Amino acid sequence: MSNEFLWVEKYRPKTVSQTILPADLKATFQNVVDGGEIPNMMFSGTAGTGKTTVARAICEELELDYIVINGSEEGNIDTLRGKIKQFASSVSLAGGYKVVILDEADYLNPQSTQPALRGFIEEFSNNCRFIMTCNFENRIIEPLHSRCTKIAFNTTKKDLQSLSAKFMYRAMSILRDEGVEYDNDMLAQVIMKHAPDWRRVLNELQRGSISGSLNVAPAQGQDVTDPYTQLFTAIKDNNFKKMRS
Repeated sequence: MSNEFLWVEKYRPKTVSQTILPADLKATFQNVVDGGEIPNMMFSGTAGTGKTTVARAICEELELDYIVINGSEEGNIDTLRGKIKQFASSVSLAGGYKVVILDEADYLNPQSTQPALRGFIEEFSNNCRFIMTCNFENRIIEPLHSRCTKIAFNTTKKDLQSLSAKFMYRAMSILRDEGVEYDNDMLAQVIMKHAPDWRRVLNELQRGSISGSLNVAPAQGQDVTDPYTQLFTAIKDNNFKKMRS
């Protein structure tokens, strides 16, 4: 599937100002862009909150050469060493330094790959910066923590209300651009259920818009006769007899 088909890629923010983040977090990243210098950074937080999007947006705004490496898919130490060395050891055509975005870095092996990454950060410090994203920062070894500026993508209940409202307007704009008919209540229901996982929200909206009008009722588990809904309810209620049946 092309990026133009996937809404999460088609409508991915290209600048920090376009991102939907808590005000203090957004200001921090805007200061990085305005200053023009990227430190080695580690972004932590739950899935879909915009960690990779922010990393890419900063690089795009500063017009820096960057590469995205997925730790869960390319975590082999030889693959990592080859890719990073090949990228970081060459001079940037755009001028300035390069950036390696290590997505899902918490999936990198803590016994082999992560210690090697510590050496890469020091070896290529003159020409390259590293931005790591992770869902669980406790899976990252301490020497990498000490080499990076740590930024947590945390969302408080107070922030969540304002962010959900902003994302509601963004989602309405996307649905209009895609020619999808929608009901505000149904849209709000999807956002309330999955926020702050904005990627999940957008994927659910795209999935529910295939017919040309937004219909996400089946995905929300409204049908109490659905066997999966009954199973989850039985597990939640510790009703083992009903769960077995």
